[in-house]
Amino acid sequence: MASHGYQQDTQGHRPMSTFQIPSPFPPIRLPEGFRLKSLADENDLRKICRVLHRGFDHPGELPEDGIEGIRRMQSGPSFREDLTIVVEAPTGDFVSYCGMWYDPVNQYGYVEPVATDPHYRRRGLGQAAVLEGIRRCGELGATVTYVATDKPFYLSFGFQRQFTITCWFKSLGSG
Repeated sequence: MASHGYQQDTQGHRPMSTFQIPSPFPPIRLPEGFRLKSLADENDLRKICRVLHRGFDHPGELPEDGIEGIRRMQSGPSFREDLTIVVEAPTGDFVSYCGMWYDPVNQYGYVEPVATDPHYRRRGLGQAAVLEGIRRCGELGATVTYVATDKPFYLSFGFQRQFTITCWFKSLGSG
């Protein structure tokens, strides 16, 4: 790579972890009063934007232009409302979110993004949302799901680190 003008991105290493989808899939548990839903059930852009804003620890209230980013994400050719999972609190707010993508040709799922409102963390809500997305991909034929991280959150419920992706870049003007 270096002989072709590329440099290794020392900050750009990305671990990849996998989850082997079991059959039958074990039950998914939630605290009382919470409910798993897909965006096929309710695709409220404001609720989605709010949980992502809060879940990624952004300060302050939801920015007005945030909803446009959600619209763009949902306009992609591989986006599926039925695979994007939210956890609804007893208040009706979405408090956890899991974006799930499915590749029917290669029969795998891909997790991205996952976020939980800080006031609702450590209750198993994010794990439940991810597992529900994985379960649904398994019903479509997936045998494995990938996530581009090795964070303890994912490893704690069955993901296993498999390899690290090394990123390279080519500077402008280097041929």
